[in-house]
Amino acid sequence: MTQSIAESPLPVDQSADRLADFIMFAQRSFLLDLSRELNQGNVSYAQFFLLGYLASEDYLTMTDISKKMSHSTAAATGLVDRLEKLGYVQRLHDASDRRKVIVQITRKGTELVGKLRNVIAESISSAMLAEEVGEDETEQSIYGQLKDFLAAR
Repeated sequence: MTQSIAESPLPVDQSADRLADFIMFAQRSFLLDLSRELNQGNVSYAQFFLLGYLASEDYLTMTDISKKMSHSTAAATGLVDRLEKLGYVQRLHDASDRRKVIVQITRKGTELVGKLRNVIAESISSAMLAEEVGEDETEQSIYGQLKDFLAAR
């Protein structure tokens, strides 16, 4: 059974402080690597985040995209236009309502997301190795709980 953050052997304040320090350290470390990789694929952070959303769904509508990205529909259209020109996404019409445009990630887009995810995972893994010395499974499970919490938002 997974132990909650409140049941951690460290006080929540101390656990949260340690995790905040880890996130700040990791952010500096892997954002630089990610920037280099994004530049090679001619993709912005916003476009990468959109590709990440699309990689985890069968498709998204333009309305879904604008909501997830907290952008106007016009701004979302611009993101999709650029990604479509690069071959990372495709636009289709919904079979049940031809007026509705859906966006799907292409194989090329999926490959880019996988490559960039690996860059991030390698950077995080390196940072976590420095942080995990002496931690037990309970403390390490906080990372999993935080991921699940953020994914549900």
